[in-house]
Order: sequence, then C-alpha cells, then structure tokens
Amino acid sequence: MASTGARGGRKRGPSIADVARLAGVSAQTVSRVSTGAEAVKPETRAKVLLAMEQLGYSPNRAARALRDGRYGSIGFLARRFDRTGEALTMDAVLRACEAEDYSVTLLSAHDTTSAEWEPAARRLQNQTVDGIIIMRAEGGAGDPLALPATMPVVVSDSRAHGRYPRVTTDEMLGARRAVEHLLDLGHETVHYLAGPEDSEPARLRTIGWRAALTDRGRATPEPIWGDWTPQSGYAAGSAFAADPTVTAIFCANDEMAFGLMLALHAAGKDIPGDISVVGFDGISLGRYSVPPLTTIRQDFPQIGRELVRMVLRQIGQTHPHSVPDSIVPLELVVRDSSAPPRR
Repeated sequence: MASTGARGGRKRGPSIADVARLAGVSAQTVSRVSTGAEAVKPETRAKVLLAMEQLGYSPNRAARALRDGRYGSIGFLARRFDRTGEALTMDAVLRACEAEDYSVTLLSAHDTTSAEWEPAARRLQNQTVDGIIIMRAEGGAGDPLALPATMPVVVSDSRAHGRYPRVTTDEMLGARRAVEHLLDLGHETVHYLAGPEDSEPARLRTIGWRAALTDRGRATPEPIWGDWTPQSGYAAGSAFAADPTVTAIFCANDEMAFGLMLALHAAGKDIPGDISVVGFDGISLGRYSVPPLTTIRQDFPQIGRELVRMVLRQIGQTHPHSVPDSIVPLELVVRDSSAPPRR
C-alpha cells in the first residue's frame, strides 16, 4: 500500500517496510527474498512474494547494483527489429537472458552512422544495464563506439574484430558453398541477386560469390542489387526471366529468393527445370516455398545464445573485451529448388 508524502500529497511506491508489514516479517527478510538469498524458509518466501505482488512492489535495481554491483539487465541495440535475422536473434537473446534471470532493454538506432549509434549506446549504458549486445551490420565504417573500457560489450558484426568481442558467421564461405553447389550441379555460371550495397553482410556474400566463380574460371555476370525484401526479389526475378542465358541464381537472402521465385513462376519458368535458385539464411519458410528452397542456413538461435553467453562472461572482469570471438557455423541445406541444368 503506497503511502502519502507530506509535501503536496505526493505518493511514493510501496517500500520494503510496506511489504514486511503485509507479510508479517522483518524488512531484512524481504531484502533477502528480493536478492534471491537461500536462507529463507519456503513458506516465508511465498508470503513475501505474495505481498510483493499484491502491493506491486519490485526491488530497486539501482540499490541492488550498489549492493551487488549488478543490475540484472542486458541492453540490446540494433538498427532494425523487423528483419527475420534480427528478429530470430533477438528472440534467442530474450530466451537466453530469461534463463539466466536477466531482463533485456531494447533500443533501436535507425541511422547507419556512428552519429546515432553513439548516443544510443550511451543511453543504454545509462539505463542500468550490466552489459550491451550490439547488432550493427548495415552501413557505416564500423568504427568502435566510445564506451567505457570496463563496460561488457559483444557485437554481432564482422567489422568489430580487435575492438570488441564478436559473434559472427563466415558469410564469404557460406556464399562460396552456395555457388559451388550450383557449379557442381553442372551450371556454367551463377547469376547473383545481391543485398544493399551499404550492407556489410551483403558485401561479404558478394565477395564469396565472385571468388567462387573466379576460382573455377567462370564468367562473373553483373549482379542485380536488391534491398533484402521480397519486393526487390520479384523485380529482379522479372529481369532474370527475360535473360535466356540464366540457369542458376544465388540470392543473398531467402526473402528476396521468395520474391524472385514468384516472378519466375509468373514468367512461366520452371524451378529448378529452367532455373535453379539458392538462398541464404535458412529461415523456416524456405521449407514451405514452391519448390522448397535450397539455402545456406544460419543458426540464429545459436547466435543469440552466444551473444548472451559472451556478454555475461565479461561481467565483473577487469578487462572484459579480452573474451575471444565466436564463429557460428553455416550449413548448406539442399532442397528441391536446385538441380542440374537441362541439356
């Protein structure tokens, strides 16, 4: 029950004393329950928790930080949360933090430059968090953010090498595997639907695509640039369908591949009879496309778990950023959208 202050009738939230009074225990017992101490009888703990729920009381994080040095919260900073990869990674981060009894504070920076990332990261730092997870893979130069050297930070961005601990996948290798799969099927070359030119993952996948063709002595067609969306895939699919030399297409992500395949179907092209298609990411919808999509699968749940593991490992360390990087493996998943070309 919140009490009324002496000045202007201003109300304060319920206190430890209020909880203790309702539960019939001492304030010290309430404090022990709040901090998760084990030296409390189960029936007493149950009474205290019930009183907390009835009063709407929650322990003060700042006070807990002064006592224990931890807030029990992790900051998660990303440019966007509406893309499949970011959403799947975020879901894994939330689940992993919940399993470790940590809450998560989400913050989005819509711009690609450090001019917006810097204040966003600092806002997280000031919001009583024990560490920060940063997903920063679009645009910008990948410059390090001016965060305290003692702040635990982990980054899902290949450009952070030597700056912060990072969780990455070998996107160049993944793209090479996609192209080599199509070449091994007998295709003379592999056309490419790329991601945005200012995207670091798109740049790495483009390097892998080009390197695989060059190493085999094959022609390197001019790529078509998309923007990760099915709409851009559909537009590219219409252009590819008009070119009779196209027999195999590697798409820089699955969502563009879905739009591309719809455009190929609309143009009367058979997949994979006329044109084989391979995507990248391995999202679950790929199993239900027509035909099911061959793709390079990224283990987004594992990426999220690794991000949490690495940031928690840094908490309390004198030199937190010395934690080694983690590289999550990729997998080629062969389905019905790729096959040998017709002779």
